Order: sequence, then C-alpha cells, then structure tokens
Amino acid sequence: MSTKTPSEADILRPVNNVSKKFFMLFGAAALALGIFLVGWMYQLANGMAVTGLSDWGSGGGVTWGLYIGAFIWWVGIAHGGIILSAAVRLLGMDRYMPVARLAEMLTLAGLSAAGFYILVHMGRPDRMVTSVLGHYHITVNNSPLVWDVTVITAYFVLTATYLALTLRYDITRLRDQLPDHFEPVYKFMTLGYTEKEDEVVERMVWWLALAIIIMAPLLLHGGVIPWLFAVLPTYPGWFGAVQGPQFLTIALTSAISGVILLSYAFRRAYDWDHIITDDIFRGLLLWLGFFSLLFLWLQLQQLATGSFAASTDLATATGSKLSHPMYVIPILMVLGVLAFIFATTIRPALFSKSRALAAAFLVLIATLVEKTYFVIAGFWYPTFSIYEATPGDYFPSVIELSSLLGTVGLVVLFFLAISKVVPVVELHAIEHLNGDHDHGHDDADDAATEPEVKA
Repeated sequence: MSTKTPSEADILRPVNNVSKKFFMLFGAAALALGIFLVGWMYQLANGMAVTGLSDWGSGGGVTWGLYIGAFIWWVGIAHGGIILSAAVRLLGMDRYMPVARLAEMLTLAGLSAAGFYILVHMGRPDRMVTSVLGHYHITVNNSPLVWDVTVITAYFVLTATYLALTLRYDITRLRDQLPDHFEPVYKFMTLGYTEKEDEVVERMVWWLALAIIIMAPLLLHGGVIPWLFAVLPTYPGWFGAVQGPQFLTIALTSAISGVILLSYAFRRAYDWDHIITDDIFRGLLLWLGFFSLLFLWLQLQQLATGSFAASTDLATATGSKLSHPMYVIPILMVLGVLAFIFATTIRPALFSKSRALAAAFLVLIATLVEKTYFVIAGFWYPTFSIYEATPGDYFPSVIELSSLLGTVGLVVLFFLAISKVVPVVELHAIEHLNGDHDHGHDDADDAATEPEVKA
C-alpha cells in the first residue's frame, strides 16, 4: 500500500490534466449517445410502433419493456448513490469520504439518465408539457408517472443543492489552482461566499443529508417507483407490499456497485491509490454483500408465497420466475457474488480490487436484467389475459438496446465533463486523511510543499 501523503495537487489532477485516453473515451461515449439519439429521432418520426411498445397486441401485451426496466435501474443507482454520501455525513463514516462526492455525482448522472427515459417512453416530448405540467394540479393526484417526475425532480434539486454547498468551500480555497477559462462558473458557484458561512453550510448540508435519508424509503426507490407496480392487483407479479423494500435493496446494491466501478476508474486513471485505498474497496464490497443478502432474502419471500398454496394467477407468475433465464441467471449471479464476498471475510487473501470490480459489474448486470424481467413478466402473466400472443414473445428492439448504450454514454460524458471543472474528491477528505481538521489553514503554505502537476 502506498504511504504517499494526499495533497491538493492530487485531487486537482483530473481538472488540470488531459490525455489521449480522455479524448478517446470522450469520443466513444459521445458515439454511444449519438447512436441512441439517431434511433430516438427515428422513433419520433415513425412512432413507438418501431419498438413494438405501447401496443397492446404485441409481445404478449408488453407495453413498457426495456425502457422502464432501465429507468428503474438508473433511478436505483442514483438513489443509492446519494444515500451513501448522506450516510458518510450523518453516521460519521469517514472511511468513505474520498468517494462520497463521486456518489453524489453518480446520483445526478443517474437521475438525468432516468429522466431521459421518461421523455423517450412518452413517445412525444411535448406531452411532458401538454399532459403533465399543463394539468399538474390534476395529474399529481392520480398519475403514477407524475409521481415519478415529481420525486425525481425533488431528488435532483436536493442533490444538486447538497453538492453545490460543499463545492463552495473547495472552489474558494483551490481557486488559484483551477483553470481560468471556467472563471464565470466559479464566480457563480461562490457568489457571496465568506468564511463565516462554513459552519452554517455544514449544518445545512447535515439537514439535507437527513432529509435525503428520510425520503429514501418513503418516496423514491422505497416508495413512489415501486408503487407504479405494487398497487396494481390485476398484475400478480407486481402486486404486494414487498416491492418497496425489494426495490430499495436493488437500488443500494446497484449504487454501491456503481461507486466501486467509478472509484476504480478514477483511482487507476489518476494514480489515487493513496486516496481511494484498498480499505475503501474492502468496505464497499462488504456493504455490497450485505445488501445483496437482503435482496436475495426478499426474493425468497416472494418465491415462497408464490409457490405455496398460491392463487392460480400468482402461481403462474411465480412458475415463470423459477424457469425463465432472465430471472434465474441474475439471481445466481448475485448469489455467486455473495458467496465470494462471504469467502473474502473468511479468507482475506481472496480479496483483490479486480475481483471487487468484477463483483460490482456482475451485480449491475444482474439487477438490470432482473428488473427488466420484472417489468415484462408482469405483462406476460396478468390475472385477466386479453392477448392472443404467447407470453414470452417480447424481445427488446434495436432502438431499445441502443437506449441503454446511449444512457451509459451520457453518464460517462457527465463524469468526463464535470471532472474537468470541479474536484471529484472533497478537500475535506484530503484534510481528514492528513489529520488536518483546521479548515482555516493557509493554502499558500500547502501549495509551496505540493509536487508540481504535470501538464
């Protein structure tokens, strides 16, 4: 393990350095997003019929498909990300301070991707104005879609405010080392800043974190999103009070997986092994194991109730789970990851960052596939079937598949862009690692002892 002392120059390395690999990754992400935008334009020109969605007679009656499955997935990643950051502040989990801001940024990126899916799946973006905003006083009481829009917007505003408040401290103290071409951005973000506000901002951020933690199980992925499904009794695969906690565990497993992948990428790209340490990866892996265990336990609850003396419609839906590869394989993937994590607690030598990365990637794929199956299987096995098509006909169209590629590209572009404007690791994290709790220290003295950043 590196004994190098973290410095301000370290966390500014992404802002002040550009490489060929950066441009190559930027180009690949932009291409991925561009491919989907072309597909979306084709969908706008020809209607949702090009995907086979929103047509009651196609794909066994599947009208949502991958669009909604991926929407749930991105909301889960976003939701769990801000919970991790809020927990660091509320519960004093200082061990994870170096990755807390990455988790906050992941929330903004994930919510952006999820919100994009709402626009795409509405068929015509103007419906957001004519059907949602124009009649909000009516739709907010009756439409689960509008519930989604409302809580996603609220969470985005909360997270953006949370992030902006913590950035004011960093930008003020690091301004001389930040690029001049973003001067208007920095002036706007630090408008009216004085050192006297630091203590007040700390309290404000604490209360924001508390609000986020409270809202998590009550609204977003513990409430409103699962209510899209859980309150529909004619769809036995969806209906039931278990969906709230089930969605919450999926959100946390996928979010921790996303933070592991992001942390690994930044650590490797900017030589941050002394900032994002092996100890952080070990801790994140253990949390991933804990929430994976909860995820599997809640799945077992549903399988047990659907297999023992269940009603005919619920037994049919449960029988599909036990035989369909889109359910069985993801569950086995999560079970395998859980077994590996358990093994590392018995024999620590089994742990490695590359294995933690593989575990995180497997969980991300598993949660995406399982949630997509959850959506389409609900349509395949309703209580009252009105479709002639055989259940299981649905398969994602090329445009739907390109949407997944495009939103991943969108999130990658977000991180590539924001890492060139502001530090993705809090200055407080560096101060904590160095044992410096005096926030009023002389930054000029620090700069004199820091290694020069390579151009």
